[in-house]
Amino acid sequence: MLSTADILNASILIVDDQAANVQLLEQMLQEAGYTSITSTMDPHVVCALHRDNHYDLILLDLQMPGMDGFQVMEGLKEIETNSYVPILVITAQPGHKLRALASGAKDFISKPFDLVEVKTRIHNMLEVRLLYKQLEHYNLELEQTVLERTAELRKSEVRFRRLTELASDWYWEQDENGHFTKIYGPVLEMLGIPADKLLGDIKEVQVARWNESERAALEANMAARRPFLDFVYSRINPDGAHQYFQVSGEPMFDITGRFTGYRGVGRDVTEMVSDIARPHAVQMDATIAP
Repeated sequence: MLSTADILNASILIVDDQAANVQLLEQMLQEAGYTSITSTMDPHVVCALHRDNHYDLILLDLQMPGMDGFQVMEGLKEIETNSYVPILVITAQPGHKLRALASGAKDFISKPFDLVEVKTRIHNMLEVRLLYKQLEHYNLELEQTVLERTAELRKSEVRFRRLTELASDWYWEQDENGHFTKIYGPVLEMLGIPADKLLGDIKEVQVARWNESERAALEANMAARRPFLDFVYSRINPDGAHQYFQVSGEPMFDITGRFTGYRGVGRDVTEMVSDIARPHAVQMDATIAP
C-alpha cells in the first residue's frame, strides 16, 4: 500500500517556457510537501532528463516555441515503450485536450490555474503512477520467483530420477488411458520392446507372454485407482525361461481431482525369485532321491 510519504517523495518534472508558471507550480508543490521537484524551460532536454531520471510525473505545457508539448510526448513514448508514461499536460486551449489525451497524456490541467484542482490531479496521477510501478516491480519479482522455482523443480526432477535409477531398474508414467508417456531406465531392453513403442501401449506388444491372472490383478488394482507396492508378476519368454518383475506405482491427479494416470518404478527380480526357489527345489530333489 502507498503511504503519504511515498507520494510526497515522488519525482516531478515541470516543463513550461514561462518562468512565472514554473515558479508558481514549484511553490505550490513545495507548500504541499513534495520534496523531489525538477523544472526546465527548454522542451528539447525533457526526453534526456526523463531517460536519466524516469520521473513519476511530468507537468508538460503544450504551447512552447521551437518544440511543442505534442512533439515532446512523441519522444517520451519512445523511451517508455512498455510502460506507463506519466504526463499531465498544461493548456489554455480547450481544443487541445482531446488531442493531448490521444497523444499519450494521462490527464490535463487548464490555464489559468485552479490550485486546488492542480493539487488534486497531481496527487491522483502520482497515486496511479506509483501503484503501476509497484505492479511492475511485483510482476518482475513474480517472474524471477517462477524462474527460480522452475530451476529448483528441474534440479529436483534430476535428483529424483537419479535416486530412482539407483533404487530400481526403471521409472515409468502412464496417462489416463494406460499409455506409457515417460520411461527412464533400460526397461525396453529388459522387456524386449521395440523402441517405437516407448510412448505407446506396451501391454499390446507383450500381453500374450504375461501370466494372465497376475496381469489381471495388477490391471484391476490400477482400474480402481489404488496405489500398489512391490507387486510381482511374471511372463514366459520365447525361449521358455520365466522372467519376474516387481513394480510399485501410485495414481496421479490434477488440482481438480481428475485422474491423470499412474507413475512408479520397476525392476527385474528374476534372479531374486530364482535364488529363493532354488533351495526349495534342492530339498525336493533330496526327498525323492532313492
